[in-house]
Amino acid sequence: MTQVVQAEAGDLSIFAKKKYPLLQVKGLTKRYGARIGCADVSFELWPGEVMGIVGESGSGKSTLLSCLAGHLAPDAGAVIFETGAGPRDTVTMPEAERRMLGRTDWAFVHQNPRDGLRMGVSAGGNVGERLMAVGARNYGTIRTAALDWMARVEIAADRVDDRPAAFSGGMQQRLQIARNLVTGPRLVFMDEPTGGLDVSVQARLLDLLRGLVRRMGLSAIIVTHDLAVVRLLADRLMVMKSGLVVESGLTDQVLDDPQHVYTQLLVSSVLQV
Repeated sequence: MTQVVQAEAGDLSIFAKKKYPLLQVKGLTKRYGARIGCADVSFELWPGEVMGIVGESGSGKSTLLSCLAGHLAPDAGAVIFETGAGPRDTVTMPEAERRMLGRTDWAFVHQNPRDGLRMGVSAGGNVGERLMAVGARNYGTIRTAALDWMARVEIAADRVDDRPAAFSGGMQQRLQIARNLVTGPRLVFMDEPTGGLDVSVQARLLDLLRGLVRRMGLSAIIVTHDLAVVRLLADRLMVMKSGLVVESGLTDQVLDDPQHVYTQLLVSSVLQV
């Protein structure tokens, strides 16, 4: 349990040293009747890598993220995750195993922090619950870990017993991040993590996220409409339109020299995303 509580970036797991992807996505497809949510999406995510997914509203990026995280069942394709016991297709994985994966090796940061927090539980309790889900039982150890992570996300220790409802939107988002990262997950899904926040709050949160991602060597998939977010956080970038990936590559390469006309429009801010 000590290893989980003290999980620190820089403490890259053995997986980061291996020569195969952490996640392999093959032909992932989801339809809503005649409408395509996402179609034939394939990519690999390597340990310690951050993938950004961008596109205008309705492009399919949120559908893709939901399928990747197991919140939505795809119609076709595979999502192969490198577990401690070897690669597993999480699409065909039993639901109970997939839920356990979501409490241990995976984490999901929602755009609205209220969707990722228990608003009737204290700040420390929110962080502690994640530890209890992976077997922590010692109250002192759990509270110490909660205080440590609150400090990492810049929430004062004297707020540990306050409920999230008493926090600002930015503080709620930071608390949700602490709740998700306290167990040292190997893959983090982020859905518009800075959406709905004031510009100054966004900047502070982005700086915090960038530091945590780099220090912890996190692998992450970030969905956003904000190109500034992916430029700051993502190593690689996928651009989606009408459920299809129209361009992908290194983030700076895609944003500085876009090849697809849709990406060019995004970069030039002609489209309202």
